Amino acid sequence: MGRQHFNGLKTAGLFGAMWAVLLGIGWLLGGGTPQYLLIFAGIGLLTTAYSYWNSDKIAIRAMRARPVSEIEQPVMYRIVRELSTSARQPMPRLYVSPTAAPNAFATGRNPQNAAVCCTEGILAILDERELRGVLGHELMHVYNRDILTSSVAAAVAGVITSLAQFALFFGGGSDRDRGGNPIAGLLLALLAPLAATTIQLAISRTREFDADEDGSRLTGDPLALASALRKLERGTAARPLPQDRDLVDVSHLMIANPFRGAGMGRLFATHPPMAERIARLEGMAGNGAGGITYR
Repeated sequence: MGRQHFNGLKTAGLFGAMWAVLLGIGWLLGGGTPQYLLIFAGIGLLTTAYSYWNSDKIAIRAMRARPVSEIEQPVMYRIVRELSTSARQPMPRLYVSPTAAPNAFATGRNPQNAAVCCTEGILAILDERELRGVLGHELMHVYNRDILTSSVAAAVAGVITSLAQFALFFGGGSDRDRGGNPIAGLLLALLAPLAATTIQLAISRTREFDADEDGSRLTGDPLALASALRKLERGTAARPLPQDRDLVDVSHLMIANPFRGAGMGRLFATHPPMAERIARLEGMAGNGAGGITYR
């Protein structure tokens, strides 16, 4: 419970920092006019609402996934039904993406409108126990309302980047006659997108650790997820996804970073290092994991 409380506070603090950056840009563009703050706060809320409401459609379309029947994927259905029943949650819709890159994700605005998707690649390399660990992780993203969290973070970060580019193009929106500082405006316009991205990544990594731990409590088998993550680390390195815009926008939903990570790419990855995730799961196994936990 202490860990959950700490991560909840951490996420709230990160969101506070992100909104502070957004409102700071609004203040900059408006030359200190309060009305501009309301306008940009409204833009952030509208963008967030659209992204959240359509998160399942956006992600499924990006991965070219299709719905599958129980006849096509009996093991996937059996595992998800068992875990959903244990968590006393509704059965989500199940999809398979026709890509050899091994990965999985869950999306949807709530448990009643959730979807879980596996790629053909992940179904090919994991055994049933490992797949159960992965699906437990994905279901906990839904139960913990992480889709809302990630949608808000991605939407606000996108608005910050767009507004910062606007501020840069128009010289920071400062007016020398009103006492504006063009150098400060320029710095904010350049650094705001970096700050927004860094905060968004910190939120994403925090939620991944939670889903690992809570998913392992749901399945009662943290070592199964640890074994799956080892295979996914090798599989995504061997078959990375192309970094086109649609896939980048939904990559934070996936259980493993789908892109080739090296150098600066690791610094700006949406997921924490696999070695750290695996070590935490092995620590859970050593302490004994059990029980169902979700927020």
